Formats: sequence, C-alpha cells, structure tokens
Amino acid sequence: MNPVIHFEMPAVEKKRMSDFYTKTFGWQTQMLGEEMGGYVVVATTETDENRMPKKAGAINGGFYQRTDDPLSHAPSVVIGVENLDDHMKKIIAAGGTIISEPMDIPGVGKWVSFKDTEGNRVSMLQPLQ
Repeated sequence: MNPVIHFEMPAVEKKRMSDFYTKTFGWQTQMLGEEMGGYVVVATTETDENRMPKKAGAINGGFYQRTDDPLSHAPSVVIGVENLDDHMKKIIAAGGTIISEPMDIPGVGKWVSFKDTEGNRVSMLQPLQ
C-alpha cells in the first residue's frame, strides 16, 4: 500500500493560521520563501535526521495559500509513492486527472497534484531515496 505521508490545509492568512495551530496544539511551523510559493511546513511530531516522523503512523504537513480556485479550499493529503511517473499513469487509467506539473522539492522529493474521480484534490510524493 502507498501510505498518506503528509497533509495540506489552505490558509487565507498563513501567519494567523500558523499561530493558531502553534498555540492550540503545539505544532511547529516554518514559513518558506517565495521560491517555494510561501508554503508553510508544519511539524506535528518529532522527526529523525531524514525529516521522517519517529512515531509510527504520525505525519507532518503544510499550509498553502488559499486562492479563488475551489480546489484550493479544502484540506488535502499527500500519498507517498515509489515511482511518481508510474502512479501518474495509474491515476489517468483509473479515471483521475493530473492537475499540476511534477515539481522537484529540494531535499524532499518529486511532487504532483491530481483530482480523483470524485473531484478531490490529492497529491503524490516520491521521496528522495
């Protein structure tokens, strides 16, 4: 099986959202620069030297900018895969749609976003080996 390895949630004001989750749940946030789209990395659990959760079943996540596009209005999950290109073909064959270009995330891996057959925005990540 390919596990859920990351979550993403939209924010109108990322600083306000970061403050809320830090104060409420103790999550740690790191705002990335514009070269990464102003993405906010969110740590909900302790990680190892490879930035992988130490606790089995725990995941970390991120906050992205909510836009006028309805696909950006709902939380989403990221599924870990061994081969992104193969899974992109599987998405299409199963009736889904690839909605972004594959993107290399420095130090993390290769990422792409898709819509499932129900119109949900979901992403896949091929982590660096």
